[in-house]
Amino acid sequence: MVALNEPLPPPVPSKDFRDRLAQRRSAPAQALVAPGPSEAELDEILTLGARTPDHGKLFPWRFVVLGPQSRADIAARLAVLVELRNGPAKDQAVLAKLTAAPVTILVVSTPVEGSKPIWEQHLSAGAVCMNLEHAASGFGYSSSWITDWYSYDPQATALFGLTESESVAGFIHIGTLKEPALERPRPDLAAKVTRLP
Repeated sequence: MVALNEPLPPPVPSKDFRDRLAQRRSAPAQALVAPGPSEAELDEILTLGARTPDHGKLFPWRFVVLGPQSRADIAARLAVLVELRNGPAKDQAVLAKLTAAPVTILVVSTPVEGSKPIWEQHLSAGAVCMNLEHAASGFGYSSSWITDWYSYDPQATALFGLTESESVAGFIHIGTLKEPALERPRPDLAAKVTRLP
């Protein structure tokens, strides 16, 4: 531990961490299979996920850990909802993403009215989602951060226990891939970066 008024030690580069970030890619949610995180690993993944930027120390998000049974039950009810509305076949098909992985963490954005800008609070919930993906990767698992139609439908979000003032930041599906995830196009940084003197 560094005493007060003593200079901080110089930064220590971590090639392992840089390599992990350089190889990060989303897994297809429907391709995630067992094994998934143990209860102890999941507790640590949640703890690491919660270490996120949060202006005002509001913690404007919460976690709902969905196991296979709860997701199967909700997916069955969502399927009925699609049928009642005569929804498109795609709305039925995406339910497979919800039920495939061993573990799913629903990140709920819970902004505190009258405090910091709501937009910043939603960004904090998004940062939690990314932290959870990095934490899962640190344990050797693959993950997928997605939303689908049931993230925005009030009748659907009610099935997940959300209130009217809450919204879905993302479903973080965690498990194991049998084959590496495919790479996808990445942005041309020259077109995305502006450097000011």
